[in-house]
Amino acid sequence: MDAFTFVRWAVRKMKLFVLYWRRIVFAKNHFKCPWYKKLKANLHGFLADQWMLYDFDHNDRHEYLSEFDWYRSRYINEPFDFICNNKIASAEILKQYVRVPESYMIKNRGYLSSFQSEAMEYEDALELLKEKKTLFFKPYGKGKGTGVCRLTWENGAPAIDMKPVTEEELLSFLKKHDNWFLSEAMKQHPYSDRIYDKTVNTIRFITLRDPETHKFKIFFAVQRIGTKETIPVDNGSRGGLVSKIDLETGELSEARCLHNRNVYKVHPDSGAPIEGVVIPGWQKLKEDMLVLANRLPYMHFIAWDILITEEGFCIIEANTSSGVNIIQLWGGQRNGELGDFYRYHKVIR
Repeated sequence: MDAFTFVRWAVRKMKLFVLYWRRIVFAKNHFKCPWYKKLKANLHGFLADQWMLYDFDHNDRHEYLSEFDWYRSRYINEPFDFICNNKIASAEILKQYVRVPESYMIKNRGYLSSFQSEAMEYEDALELLKEKKTLFFKPYGKGKGTGVCRLTWENGAPAIDMKPVTEEELLSFLKKHDNWFLSEAMKQHPYSDRIYDKTVNTIRFITLRDPETHKFKIFFAVQRIGTKETIPVDNGSRGGLVSKIDLETGELSEARCLHNRNVYKVHPDSGAPIEGVVIPGWQKLKEDMLVLANRLPYMHFIAWDILITEEGFCIIEANTSSGVNIIQLWGGQRNGELGDFYRYHKVIR
C-alpha cells in the first residue's frame, strides 16, 4: 500500500469512526426504545429506531443491513463519489444528457453570483423570485432535504414554505445563510398532485452495475410522498411516506413511514389513494434511466431522485448511495440482492 492509498484509507476509517458515534450512538430517535435494546442495536451498527422499525423483537437482525453498512457503502463509487455528493457538480454533468432544474444563483463563502459568473446582490434574488413566482432554496452541502425551502411570490408578497414574510425578512434570511443556491421549481405531474400537492413528490430510483453481468440494471424504486410535517420536501428521513413501485408495472404499493409502523393505503392528509396508483410513462422512464446510467460508466451505484412532469421527467439529484431504510421496509437485504452487491464491493462480509 503506497503512502497516498494509506492516507486515504486512514481518513476513511476516521470518518466512519466519527459517523458511528455522531449518526448512530447519538442519533435522534423517533421511536421509544428501551436503553438495552438501543445499546444492542448500536453495538451491531443499527439505530435504535431501526430496531423498532424492523421489529427485531420478532425478526432476525442478521437478515438486515445496518446503518453502518450504509455509511460504508458510500465509498463504492470512489474516486468518483464526489460527483454525486456535490449537488452543483452533479447537475453540471447531468445536464448534458437529461433535464435538470435550472440553477440561477449561488452563494459560496459569502459571495453571490449567477451561474454565468455575474456578480449579484441579494435584491437580485428578490427580483428573480418576483419573475419566477416559485424558487427552491437549497444548501449545496447537505442531504436528506435538510435546509431546503420553497420560496414563493403571491399577491405581491414573498413567503418561505407557505409562511408569509416581508421583503426585508426574506433578504435577511438569504444573508444569514451561506453555501446555498436558488434553483427552478418544476411543476410535478397531476398524478403526484392528486396524492398530495403541498410537496414535491419524487421517485427514488436505484440503478447498479450487476456484479455478474457487469451491466447496469434497475434494482429498486419507491415513490416518496410528503406530508404536512415535511413541507416542502418529501424525504422519508423527515417523516415523509414511501410507497414501493412495482418495477414491471409502475404500480404503487401501500405507503409506509420511517417514523412509525403504520400502513397508508390513502394519504393521511389529503385522503387521496396511494395504493394502486400507476406512474405515468413508467416503461419509457425505465428505458431512459438505463441509457442515462450508461452515460456514467465509472459509477457502480446511483440513487436517482426523479420528478415526473407532464413533459417527461427531470433529475432532481443523483446520489452516490441510498439509505437502506426505505428499501428494507419491505424486508431485509443482507442476504438479498443489495447484500450481495455490498459483499462484492467488500462493504460487508
